[in-house]
Amino acid sequence: MKKDFIIDYLGYIFIKLAGPLAKSLPLGFSLFLGRRLGELCYYFDTKHQAIAYANIKTVFADKLSPFQISRLTKEFYRSFGQNVVEVLLIPLVDKAYLNKYITLEGKQYIYEGFKKGKGVILLGIHEGSWELSNLICANLGFAFSLFIRPQRYPRLDKILNLYRRQKGCRIIQRENQTRKLLQTLKDNEAIGMNADQGGKSGMLVKFFGKSAAMATGAVRLALKYDVALIPAFYTRINGPQIKVFIEPPFEIKKTGDLERDIHDNLQRIVNIFEKYILQYPQEYLWFYKVWKYTLEKTILILSDGKTGHLRQSQALTQILKGCLKDKAVSTDINTVEIKFKNKFSRWALTLSSCLAGKYRCQGCLWCLKAFLAEDAYKTLVSIKPDMVISCGSSLAPINYIIARENSAKSIVIMRPSILSAKRFDLVVMSQHDSPPKRKNVAVIEGALNLINQDFLKEQGTALKAQIQMNKELVLGLLVGGDTRVFHLNKDLMKEIIKQMKMCLEKLDGELLVTTSRRTSIEVERLLKEEFSDYSRCKLLIIANEKNIPGAVPGILALSNIIITSPESISMISEAANSQKYVLVFNAQEVGMRHKRFLAHFAQNKYIYLVDARDLSRKIQELWLNGPQVHTLEDNLLVGEAIKKIL
Repeated sequence: MKKDFIIDYLGYIFIKLAGPLAKSLPLGFSLFLGRRLGELCYYFDTKHQAIAYANIKTVFADKLSPFQISRLTKEFYRSFGQNVVEVLLIPLVDKAYLNKYITLEGKQYIYEGFKKGKGVILLGIHEGSWELSNLICANLGFAFSLFIRPQRYPRLDKILNLYRRQKGCRIIQRENQTRKLLQTLKDNEAIGMNADQGGKSGMLVKFFGKSAAMATGAVRLALKYDVALIPAFYTRINGPQIKVFIEPPFEIKKTGDLERDIHDNLQRIVNIFEKYILQYPQEYLWFYKVWKYTLEKTILILSDGKTGHLRQSQALTQILKGCLKDKAVSTDINTVEIKFKNKFSRWALTLSSCLAGKYRCQGCLWCLKAFLAEDAYKTLVSIKPDMVISCGSSLAPINYIIARENSAKSIVIMRPSILSAKRFDLVVMSQHDSPPKRKNVAVIEGALNLINQDFLKEQGTALKAQIQMNKELVLGLLVGGDTRVFHLNKDLMKEIIKQMKMCLEKLDGELLVTTSRRTSIEVERLLKEEFSDYSRCKLLIIANEKNIPGAVPGILALSNIIITSPESISMISEAANSQKYVLVFNAQEVGMRHKRFLAHFAQNKYIYLVDARDLSRKIQELWLNGPQVHTLEDNLLVGEAIKKIL
């Protein structure tokens, strides 16, 4: 409230002081100063400039480059500055001024509307020289009233209404003068109303392909009282020269379903204005949050080409989709694989992102253009996301820049490189990565994944249709591979295979096996030698030869007990989310960070760490005793964190 008071007071003083000065200057020079005023607002009003840029990009992302969108945003501000100056010049406006500077195209349609004898609504949107447009309507030779709601700035509201009345424009307040509005229409007079900025009480219709809340008042009046609706659009041709486009009376269509009729007619009206906005985009009031109440969100997933990272991003996206679905919001998901020009480019881009500011990146993106492959850059700039999601330190700088470019929410998984976590709306980090204590950091125990009971049921059914199974006990073996610090050696796998066969024979069970793309050739050869002709092995997938889509979740679904190699945090987290017993065979070659992860999971009984020679005994113990299964709650925790930023 204090901020509104200051703006109201300063605005009132500005009009009182600048008005006489503007009136004393040549008209062309006053408008020249208006353009310079707009440029100052463009450079210093960074918050609204960011909103305007993002709104314009929503419409023109696939048509204009970031530089062109930035240039159009600046042109909008220049036009806005001229419109502000014209408010100061209202006392100078008379019929001679209007005859000299105003051109009307389609004026005859207004009189055509009056022939119905039920009043005329001149319907506009927030664009062009809005105050001058009101005076134009008030001086066309017929009675004209402006239907308005009280503004949040009472002093400015009062002086504007004074100017309007002085020039023949009558005022009808939206708050408490409905009877006066209806009487005006009954007397076959004209009223000025707007179709956009419907706010919470508006109706959602498509505005450039994305739902936006539009005002329904004019359409409701036309449906109920058969009022003539006449759309009008104003654009500046050059300096004080204004052209007004007046459309033919809008044909209201009725089906008898009131809400549907309001929506469909309002949609057709909005389509008319879209045509003019595309032609004269600098005229629309872009720094209003046009799509604030939209029911569609675009999610951009950045991928570094690593399957594990992509799966985590997809898992977070699914959680986000669920949160948005609770709000009746639908989602459109775009995945872009990021490719750098070379290894140097990755580090250069990371360093460049340290210099990026909250609003500084919009319309620039030179670092992305300089360091990313051309196809990746072109794809990124052609999308206007509302949410940007990435996993991995190399993508965090790009996430930050793209989110700032589009005024979007930014969510990163893992430590965001050298950037501070406070730059992002949400950072999701595992406990073993020693995350900082910040409100926007969600600490999880494992790695995010797509595994849940519905997904497992679906994948299990699909896999079961391809194999024959008839035993009560099913073991699932997930074999990983080599990393920088871990080597899955042949001798260890021999012991694992020996122990599993011993257990399967004793408990009369069956086996499902899959390798990963990191599995070494010698381990793959060993698995084929041992299991290809083994009757209890119902599935053997060598991922580097012939993979089956959904193999891992299918095995998790169909198995009672899961056995995994120890090197993959993602694979172990997926297994731990399956609500099955998970055995991880111990190995000493993993790094300290990895050891912390395994120790934490074992301590909380998400997994059981076992030596290879003890594997058979542990499987039998779990199968015969049936202890409680402990599962992760990372998805719930991340869901709560996402709700806080929506």
